Amino acid sequence: MTSGPDDPTDDIAFARRVLDDGRYLVLASADGEGNPWPAPLWYAREGREIVWVSRRSTRHSSNLATRSTVGLVVFETPVPTAGRTRAVYAEATAGEVPEADLERCLDVYDRRSRAEGMGPWPVERVVPPADMRLYRAVVSRFFVLEPDRDLRREVELDL
Repeated sequence: MTSGPDDPTDDIAFARRVLDDGRYLVLASADGEGNPWPAPLWYAREGREIVWVSRRSTRHSSNLATRSTVGLVVFETPVPTAGRTRAVYAEATAGEVPEADLERCLDVYDRRSRAEGMGPWPVERVVPPADMRLYRAVVSRFFVLEPDRDLRREVELDL
């Protein structure tokens, strides 16, 4: 059996690779009036949970305080051929990590930070009086876009 652009197993393998290898995502949030705001964020992931650190004062963090539904995209990098960019898109619910989940979610972020030589993230860096907070998105749906065919396909990921 051959695989090709219409083979869902190709989309699943692609999505896993992009999510695992990606360093940055673009978070699409909106304020209470629906005004959109994209933000590039360095992230760590475990399963369907994606975590990042931001200041509470940033526009995207403020948006999450009033509207928790978000979109996100992680692009394949490097792009294999100019004009052939592929990406993984997602629909999610996001917000500041609650205290009950802080240790577990911070461990995910800390492990990736250390693995990439960026140093440790102890809890003191994301709780008052520190300016930074830990946020997470819990993904409900993943999609792969085929730009040359203007086709978006949902992919079922067991993460």
